[in-house]
Amino acid sequence: MSPNQPIATSEEELVARLRVPEDAAVGQLYDMYSPALYGVILRIVKDTEVAEDVLQECFVKIWSSFSSYDASKGKLFTWLINIARNLAIDKIRSRQYRVGSKTQALEKSQIQYTADSSGFRPEHIGLKELTEKLNPDQKKVIDMMYFDGFTQSEVAEELEIPLGTVKTRARAAIKALGKFLK
Repeated sequence: MSPNQPIATSEEELVARLRVPEDAAVGQLYDMYSPALYGVILRIVKDTEVAEDVLQECFVKIWSSFSSYDASKGKLFTWLINIARNLAIDKIRSRQYRVGSKTQALEKSQIQYTADSSGFRPEHIGLKELTEKLNPDQKKVIDMMYFDGFTQSEVAEELEIPLGTVKTRARAAIKALGKFLK
């Protein structure tokens, strides 16, 4: 973003500029949210190159579907996180990714991943602190669904609890997180 371009001071102003559409607003959107989105994606895909690809795909999708964003249904950041999370989950469920992950080179082993994962983490923007306020059952469900990429069914299977319980805990946790953000 060049220094002569206006900077939106609020989310509402940024959204208004994106609806025009204004190229500088897209740059500002990227500058403001790409680290957080990258962190969420990386937590799910666990590979920096794949995370970068998914982040690029994420911004293409954000840009192409921005007209569908409805501020009355939620904050821009929440909408962006959902797009990033869904694309990351789609990526790890894709056949190409699953086959590729089974045949990865030794350099991309778990040891390499651990060293690479020291970059941005959602904890840096306060998400970790917010989830710490949840009760342990809700926190476990949210961690598995949003940070590890599990579906609700997979969480139910992993924790050996009914799917309805997972849905109830997730719904209660999201409601609680919403209250924490107010």
